[in-house]
Amino acid sequence: MEGALRLLRVLRMLRIEEGGGPMPATTESGLPEDERIEVARTALAHVKAYLARQPQESALVRLVVEDGVEELVVPRGAVELLARILAHMAAGEGVTIVPAHAELTTQQAADMLNVSRPYLIGLLDAGEIVYRKVGTHRRVQASSLLDYQRRDDQRRREAADELAALTQEMGLT
Repeated sequence: MEGALRLLRVLRMLRIEEGGGPMPATTESGLPEDERIEVARTALAHVKAYLARQPQESALVRLVVEDGVEELVVPRGAVELLARILAHMAAGEGVTIVPAHAELTTQQAADMLNVSRPYLIGLLDAGEIVYRKVGTHRRVQASSLLDYQRRDDQRRREAADELAALTQEMGLT
């Protein structure tokens, strides 16, 4: 149990916490500080190397703390998630962790899609994204938002492929 508490402290240093809603792992400016970017790059290299060497389902994580070294076994998925978080932080991008079951406000959902709130409301009203009403307020389940994002990305890729094919057919490349 103490190992789990120490892991939680380390994750909090990266500003990642447990909880029901989104929690940005960023500074006030919305991007990790230069020092965090460098720390994330270094940590990412180690985590990627570890994952390449260890194909098991669980991972043994060694935490170095002020009073020694602690070993903790965590699911491989948690280490893979940590690698993705570190990759974004190393690229200077902010990170938000949202549980799939979390319900988001329309503003939070719009922010996740990087669209305006009125545009998101249009998507909700058109049935593109599943939501529910709580009184007069709409709540969007994070999993529904991610499903929409995947479908939208797929449509964009197909449109880009079609445009590339048309460009070749017309001899514009």
